[in-house]
Amino acid sequence: MAKKAFLIDMDGVLLYGDRAIPGAKEFLERLQSNGYKFLVLTNNSRYTPLDLQHRMSRVGIEIDAKHFFSSAMATAHFVSSQKPGGSAFVLGGTGLYQALNEVGYSFTDYRPDFVILGEMESYPYDKIVRACQLIMSGVPFIATNPDPSGPGEGGIVPACGAVASLLEKASGYSPYFVGKPNPLILRAALRYIEEHSENAVMIGDRMDTDIKVGLESGLETILVLTGVTKIEDIRRFPYRPHRIVQSVAEMELE
Repeated sequence: MAKKAFLIDMDGVLLYGDRAIPGAKEFLERLQSNGYKFLVLTNNSRYTPLDLQHRMSRVGIEIDAKHFFSSAMATAHFVSSQKPGGSAFVLGGTGLYQALNEVGYSFTDYRPDFVILGEMESYPYDKIVRACQLIMSGVPFIATNPDPSGPGEGGIVPACGAVASLLEKASGYSPYFVGKPNPLILRAALRYIEEHSENAVMIGDRMDTDIKVGLESGLETILVLTGVTKIEDIRRFPYRPHRIVQSVAEMELE
């Protein structure tokens, strides 16, 4: 039987803010030294894989940029499959622009094929207005992820999902979200490492995104209790993870 492949959420599983979760470094080292396929997943589309590599390196975890997969990369794969070599009006960070550029997309505010919203440091009002105008004119609206808030300097800040709600309210049109809990991001990640769902494991700290998307994609699911979901929260959900562990430090590799 082939070794399992691992799709691992980043925040709450490997990192907590600007520090590594105890045991995360050793877990990733075991995956690498034993030849396991794995990807570190993030719904945040702002950063490039190299940015994410540097973030991990700052807390003492050394893994190659090829082991990161973001909602920006999944979005680029999706729009390229729908409209190869297309164009987009983009509100997003470097990670989203780079991912779209790598699949041959051009950027324009004149009759684009898509309006694509992602994470960025600040959202210029004039670009929000232009995005709204394009969406109202009939341009399809895509958002990298539905997260309403996320960590920022000084605390929690509004994220892609919150700005998507603003655009939806103003334009009357809902976006198509690519990131978790849409199974599309897991399928794109599995194709990226040439692996199948029946031989893969999703590790996450959120019942409503990580475990939900893993179950709906046919993966084995493991909930860690180092992030958002606490043990008493699990009973509120109509589904269960396959396994629950305190942290990745308890993970045993088959």
